Amino acid sequence: MTLEELIMEDLKTAMREKNEAAKRGIRAIKAAILLAKTDGSGQEVNQDREIQILQKLVKQRRESLEIYQKENREDLAQTEREEIEVIEKYLPKALTPEELEAALKEIIAETGAASPKDLGKVMGVASKRLAGKADGKAISEMVKSLLS
Repeated sequence: MTLEELIMEDLKTAMREKNEAAKRGIRAIKAAILLAKTDGSGQEVNQDREIQILQKLVKQRRESLEIYQKENREDLAQTEREEIEVIEKYLPKALTPEELEAALKEIIAETGAASPKDLGKVMGVASKRLAGKADGKAISEMVKSLLS
């Protein structure tokens, strides 16, 4: 079952259950996928692209959540938290910090990186290999600490 089919089934379930948070989150995913299909880029919406879309949606909501928390808008912050929770259900299981560190040490050894100058080399491989499993910011911070 593709992500799109799964989302349609989950949307029907959320509507039947009158689960507003799930409806908002799932509709956001559906809209993002539809937008990606019709953006004119000619790129196929495959599993990798779906993961990128979901990560982008989560990232946008985390940024909004941070702003709402700074502005003491708990009502809006709660909405963002609910949507993040719904969207993350469709992402692959994230790596623990220990698993991430082990994977990055392996990539550093493969690329022969030895200093912070080699950050770009490691990030290129790590971003592709760990797509959907770890946040880009977390990867970057860990690579910097491992190379310094």
